[in-house]
Amino acid sequence: MSTSQVVVHANPDLVAATAAARLAVRLVDVQQSRGVASVVLTGGRTGIAVLEQLRRSPARDAVDWSRVDIYWGDERFLPPGDPERNDTQAYEALLNHVPVNPERVHQMPAADERWRDDADGAAEAYARELAERASPEDHGPVPRFDVCLLGVGEEGHTASIFPSSPAVYETERTVVAVHNCPKPPPTRITLTLPAIRRSAEVWLLTTGEAKAAVVAMALGGAGEVQIPAAGARGQRRTLWLLDRAAAGKLPRDLVPPLI
Repeated sequence: MSTSQVVVHANPDLVAATAAARLAVRLVDVQQSRGVASVVLTGGRTGIAVLEQLRRSPARDAVDWSRVDIYWGDERFLPPGDPERNDTQAYEALLNHVPVNPERVHQMPAADERWRDDADGAAEAYARELAERASPEDHGPVPRFDVCLLGVGEEGHTASIFPSSPAVYETERTVVAVHNCPKPPPTRITLTLPAIRRSAEVWLLTTGEAKAAVVAMALGGAGEVQIPAAGARGQRRTLWLLDRAAAGKLPRDLVPPLI
């Protein structure tokens, strides 16, 4: 498993813009070497800002979007098309504006007529979908995601894995339902840390002074039960993309020159 690399930018807009540029380059590189690339999307202010920046970037058209497998790290268990769902926001920010192959867009189930109040069943269904997408070369129950984008909450959650919650203790399942979340909506579906750690690269994006303490704890060796973001690591690379405020409590030896 990789060690963490920290990149600090002056402000949130630069974090989103540079993450968008990095993502375009990474997807193109993977497509050139292997044909099809995969990305796990995240919601939240910074995650959606990255997609908006990518939509506006000339680099957007360097990516062959018909050969990108798109997944989500977590989802709010709400009706399809609800404006609070991560996939709804992702479509508005980017996916409606690029020629994605619908068969390669793997949305987490919604609280529709099929699932209604059965978030646990919906999570199991998404786990089965991931397992079906995994190839023998992936050596596991999920595809080996090329890039997994994640946010970080003020209390240290990532995806919808909250501190000391049942999800953070999960060691076998790849997708679980989350009930009674400490922030609305209360019911969600999330990849687990074992699934996230199947990613080649994990990029944690967060900004703002309110995140500084948990960023410092995560990078300072806190356990994943206390700070779930500390357990989100890529096999090849773990990249923390921060603004100056979010990096404000890191020790000097962990803070690179400002970009």
